[in-house]
Amino acid sequence: MRLLLVHGFAQTPASWDGVRRGLAERGVHDVVAVEIPRRETFTATAAALAVHGPGVWCGYSMGGRLVQRLVVEQPALAHAVVLVSTTAGLRTEAERAERIAADEALAARAESIGTVRFLDEWLAQPLFAGVPTDAPGSDERRTIAPATLAHDLRTLGTGTMEPLWDRLAALTMPVTVVTGRRDDKFEAIGRALTAAIPGARHEHLDGGHALPAECPDALAAVLHATHSAAVRNAASTT
Repeated sequence: MRLLLVHGFAQTPASWDGVRRGLAERGVHDVVAVEIPRRETFTATAAALAVHGPGVWCGYSMGGRLVQRLVVEQPALAHAVVLVSTTAGLRTEAERAERIAADEALAARAESIGTVRFLDEWLAQPLFAGVPTDAPGSDERRTIAPATLAHDLRTLGTGTMEPLWDRLAALTMPVTVVTGRRDDKFEAIGRALTAAIPGARHEHLDGGHALPAECPDALAAVLHATHSAAVRNAASTT
């Protein structure tokens, strides 16, 4: 059974390399770190991920929001889901409008100063204080085109997505929510996600927000357990 990993903003599939090593050491080799397709809307981008399914889907941050949209619309694609440091969207129009405006300013900044300077500023935020300077994918992310960063901010930002909170109760596949103990904001969001999804589990890792970079082996252990359970469940129903 394939395990599909969807990266976050200003990242590339190489950002999952540490997690993939941990999975390989545990015997999980059918792993695809997905390159996010660029489409004209958030919904169309999520739908385009379907070409890689079915399987066990894991998304981090922006990738987690895309995965949620995908499995809400096409639940048969997911044997299980792991949501890492992510949200189901902003609940009010005012919050979404404020976020869209902030992301537009960031998009213009990326276009103005280029990727390397933008990433230096982006990673200087307290949210990413725990990211090692040599984290997997660090070199690759600095090759991302400024236009791609700007597109993702304008098209895939939290403000652009339809909030999914009211649709999560329809999910029937196993869902694991993963957050870092030092990430107070997303710990709270993780609790809300867990409460909204029937039977969801909440795993807490000893890290901050960027868990694929900060805690790759611990995250690999969670993914291994989820994948193994999905394989057993599939075998028992055939």
